[in-house]
Amino acid sequence: MTHQTVGHRARPGLPDDPLAKVTEPAPSCPVEITLSALHGRWTTLVIRELLQGARTFTELRHALPALSDKVLSDRPAHLTEAGVLDRRRQPGWPPRVHYTLTSHGRRLGPVLQALWDWGAAVTASPPES
Repeated sequence: MTHQTVGHRARPGLPDDPLAKVTEPAPSCPVEITLSALHGRWTTLVIRELLQGARTFTELRHALPALSDKVLSDRPAHLTEAGVLDRRRQPGWPPRVHYTLTSHGRRLGPVLQALWDWGAAVTASPPES
């Protein structure tokens, strides 16, 4: 952000950072990293459930009954790889896997809230042209 004594401030949504001045999407862009972590249908709902606390596969299945087992397996795997979830297998039979958000993953709570707020505002009043 530009120092206030310079006479102007950076505009909202336009960070004063060299990474923001790219001319095409780059994997190192913080926005692209976030979008990549949130990629895929149902991902935000899985995160929403885990923002309420640790869950097992079965608990996620009950919370999101329309979600197929394939996608329910895929989303936590993707989020674990992205550093959003921690996956812990509990010994014993039947096998139980517990998912929890990492500290990094918990920081997505305000991001999801901002996405919700933006979408709700658009729904309430159509965007200006």
